[in-house]
Amino acid sequence: MKTIKGPAIFLAQFAGDAAPFNSLPAIGAWAAGLGFKGVQIPSWDGRLFDLARAAESKGYCDEVKGVLAEAGVQITELSTHLQGQLVAVHPAYDEAFDGFAAPEVRGNPKARQEWAVNQLLMAAKASANLGLTAHVTFSGALAWPYVYPWPQRPAGLIETAFDELARRWRPILDAFDAAGVDLCYEIHPGEDLFDGATFEMFLERVGNHPRCNILYDPSHFVLQQLDYLGYIDVYHERIKMFHVKDAEFNPSPRQGVYSGYQPWIGRAGRFRSLGDGQVDFGGIFSKLTQYGFDGWAVLEWECAMKHPEQGAAEGARFIDAHIIRVTEKAFDDFAGAGTDEAANRRMLGIG
Repeated sequence: MKTIKGPAIFLAQFAGDAAPFNSLPAIGAWAAGLGFKGVQIPSWDGRLFDLARAAESKGYCDEVKGVLAEAGVQITELSTHLQGQLVAVHPAYDEAFDGFAAPEVRGNPKARQEWAVNQLLMAAKASANLGLTAHVTFSGALAWPYVYPWPQRPAGLIETAFDELARRWRPILDAFDAAGVDLCYEIHPGEDLFDGATFEMFLERVGNHPRCNILYDPSHFVLQQLDYLGYIDVYHERIKMFHVKDAEFNPSPRQGVYSGYQPWIGRAGRFRSLGDGQVDFGGIFSKLTQYGFDGWAVLEWECAMKHPEQGAAEGARFIDAHIIRVTEKAFDDFAGAGTDEAANRRMLGIG
């Protein structure tokens, strides 16, 4: 067993144009002041980070680490959620996702995908230059519009989608392998990898690639009504990253999992600040510790009610209180009899 590192915070929901959220030194100091020990950086936000420069220059990466160290935190991982989404986009979502891409490739799906793939390749190099061992992204989605089979899905439709998804990601996974970095897909509705079964379909198609791994976020499983504790038992060997995010599911006669197109505040399933939802974090931290997870516990704050700064302050304390300091000895060592192999054999009646 190992002690989970943390608390850390994902900066995507906090970065902004006003201080202290508009520069890396300032937001790093803000996070440290709340008690966070690490920050997870959204690689697309130029106010905080230059991905292309980080891929080319170890000196720049050392500068980034130095700035954060001076602020009192360290970098835990990089994120390419938005770029990973664009590796695979169904045409139904072309316009909606275009805003994730650089202006020069918008309106051109082929150029946009090539741009996204290059972003991931740069992220592999940047992660290596930063001395990181894990990276988080989204898988993108080709099959998601067909998640509920009406009309009946044509035979082979999903298989074709996953074959193509694996074809697009295999070279990226190889690049991360060359960089010595685990590529962790956040298992998330809206992506083709949204539960255990879909992850397995993809993993098989990329040849059980050693760098194909999981970012575990229980909030997305609460909203799907999936056994999020059992998920750790099944997939712990592939769980290399952890977003600590709370959620609740309150079905009613009017709505359930699909939430009736309601805004977040009115949904049966909705994200909540840490401690305000239904997730059993005591169980989660226990299972991850039991299985030897030694990555970071990273707050991803999302809530339709609470102010983000309150959520961040409470989240740092919440995570810190849930991290289990692993014991170096058994609790019943005091009763040990100090036997040896010869004594063991005598106790068993072995000659």
